[in-house]
Amino acid sequence: MNKKSGTSKDAADKLVKGIRRKTRKQYSAEEKIRIVLAGLRGEESIAALCRREGALLHKSREGFIS
Repeated sequence: MNKKSGTSKDAADKLVKGIRRKTRKQYSAEEKIRIVLAGLRGEESIAALCRREGALLHKSREGFIS
């Protein structure tokens, strides 16, 4: 019985991952630049900017600076 529940959990995890991939927001190059520049300006916190844009900015910001 444990084998079956583990298999159904794996199937559920795959289903959730597939849904996340399909519903993930795709940003154009212009949108990415706009978001990163807004973060660099520092007019609002990075956390507030990420919540507003629905993005994880820390990786883009570090890559953009270097």
